[in-house]
Amino acid sequence: MQSSQENKWTSILNPKTGWFDLNLRELFRYRDLVTLFVRRDFVAYYKQTVLGPAWFILQPLFTTVVFTVIFGKIASLPTDGTPAMLFYMSGVVCWNYFADCLNKTSNTFVSNAGIFGKVYFPRLVVPVSVVISNLVTFAIQFTLFLLFIFYFRFEGVRLAFSPFVFFLPLLLLQMAMLGLGMGIIISSLTTRYRDLSFAVGFGVQLWMFATPVVYPLSSVPGKAKWFYYLNPMTSVIESFRAVMLGSSPVDFINFFWSMGFALVILFAGIVLFSRVEKNFMDTV
Repeated sequence: MQSSQENKWTSILNPKTGWFDLNLRELFRYRDLVTLFVRRDFVAYYKQTVLGPAWFILQPLFTTVVFTVIFGKIASLPTDGTPAMLFYMSGVVCWNYFADCLNKTSNTFVSNAGIFGKVYFPRLVVPVSVVISNLVTFAIQFTLFLLFIFYFRFEGVRLAFSPFVFFLPLLLLQMAMLGLGMGIIISSLTTRYRDLSFAVGFGVQLWMFATPVVYPLSSVPGKAKWFYYLNPMTSVIESFRAVMLGSSPVDFINFFWSMGFALVILFAGIVLFSRVEKNFMDTV
């Protein structure tokens, strides 16, 4: 009788014991749940707002206008011959996606403790769904950016897509890996050190000013550029402008260094996240 009941099970849950006992295939098995979380994140986020999804467009547009006035007109920072609106919007669109992935995944354990304590599913489903739902926001803002490119080209401004424009999906993947990897690392650490949750917000803002978002890398003194090259987002922003605006050649050395760094961060984040999820309910 007991053996016949055991044969009815469709899956068996085993405890994870080792550091590298990741079982990432579960993410594919729970793809329907990922889709559900993506829909929840996208629909519910602006559900009770007046303007709704229009904020996806207004936020980068207003930010770009403010940057253009303050950094372009008042501070007179150079833009390497690129129209100021396009220069700042390119940085804003990229940074928004990375920052949203990092901020929204950095509190995964704390904000979802109620769900995690009631039912089993791969905890990595939640941060992965956040990264995917942010892709929808990026697509909307990227479309706005393309419209501005076509407008300036219609006005006679010389702009040309780089022959390496096919690198754009790799840049997007790189931002996703960096945001997800660093976000789940911070989320894992905040289960014990809650101070990190307060530091993430202004830390990301400071990081933006340490990245050539509102100024070109060419304006950085030569001796200080090595510091900027250590920042993986520097290569992402510069490469995005290079392929979309043709403002400069693509720096493949720094591109591949940044991609390698993103892979290491993502792997370390998944390992730490999987380790912490075993007993995080004791500390959250």
